[in-house]
Amino acid sequence: MRITSAVFDPALLDLPWTTPLEEWPEDRLVLLPRGISRHVVRFVRLNSTVYAVKETGERVAQKEYDLLRALERIGAPSVEAIAIVADRVDAVGEPLDPVLVTRHLQFSLPYRALFSHTLRPDTMNRLLDALAALLVRLHLGGFFWGDVSLSNTLFRRDAGAFAAYLVDAETGALRERLSTGQRGEDVELARVNIFGEMLDLQAAELLHETIDPETVADDVVRRYESLWHEVTYEQEVGGREVRHHVEKRIRRLNELGFDVEELQLSVQDDGQRYLIRPKVVDAGHHTRRLLRLTGLDAEENQARKLLNDLDTYRAESELDDEQQAAHRWLTEVFEPVVRAVPAHLRGKLEPTELFVQVLEHRWLLSERAGRDIGLAPAVQSYLADILTKRPDEQAILGYAVGPPTEDIPVIREDTVLS
Repeated sequence: MRITSAVFDPALLDLPWTTPLEEWPEDRLVLLPRGISRHVVRFVRLNSTVYAVKETGERVAQKEYDLLRALERIGAPSVEAIAIVADRVDAVGEPLDPVLVTRHLQFSLPYRALFSHTLRPDTMNRLLDALAALLVRLHLGGFFWGDVSLSNTLFRRDAGAFAAYLVDAETGALRERLSTGQRGEDVELARVNIFGEMLDLQAAELLHETIDPETVADDVVRRYESLWHEVTYEQEVGGREVRHHVEKRIRRLNELGFDVEELQLSVQDDGQRYLIRPKVVDAGHHTRRLLRLTGLDAEENQARKLLNDLDTYRAESELDDEQQAAHRWLTEVFEPVVRAVPAHLRGKLEPTELFVQVLEHRWLLSERAGRDIGLAPAVQSYLADILTKRPDEQAILGYAVGPPTEDIPVIREDTVLS
């Protein structure tokens, strides 16, 4: 047996590598909802970490491992490659397929596991927005996916929206820059694949009657093209308006979650008009600012809402120093909210999403009361009236052995505070 790994976990040696993956004993497995896959996939927990183990060909495993490692280096949203286990043989010396081991993305779900009955239009819209944003981010980094679909994506809640992560890279290719034709091919693959996935949901009576599969597939293309245009188009402005338009353009890109690495201004022939060419880098503007100020690692929409609360706290406290305000907000506001959650409820939501939902709950209660009710009463109300009634995601996400994955109850979308 040969193991290739840059971040090797010695506990991997304890797994039954001489047994075909589909025959691994249940006491080695954990319950996690999984998407549709052409390969055998199993989830295992080693110490406190959950891994996905996928059986595939050696060349495919090596290619996907290399691509995932490369995506990690450029900060692209994808699962983390851990190891390749090759040269496996069974108890009688017969060869077994190699496996690719990735780290499971905590609190993430395949799209089918998000719904219990009918896929609602607003939820569909949020999924498509997340997928379009993921594809734009990958294309900005020079990554051609080659098999864009909802099934090859994992989703995490992100303050009322979703954040999307690539989970299958075996058909991909990383280049310095993608051509228009390469991007177009990826987008067309997304349209075709998602059309098929919508038809599957429709056949299973999981698609709302107002949702048309073909319209959804075309909508993916529209959302992608709209976002790509927003982050890449060249803008022509008059000479006196340059400063205002530059600031407005950067602010708009920041609101979408993208940073501007550099800006090119080209003077046109008459010397009075300028062409603005922003060089947009990977998304995560708010995520990076929050991490720098507080050390909290959050999704982009979560980070935006947390930063808004931090900025409000700073203004109310009349603190000029941003770093000092961030430290006090973290210790006096964020951490007390997280600590207020009883131990038996902490598996329901990750801390940043919990805090965001508490803020939203506070706003709703304050609207009803006609005044700000304060954070502490909002926390107690949220814990008693909302969090206790949520399904236990830790049980659903399977950090314990149980029945086959297909029998796992799915998370009802209507239980999410919106």
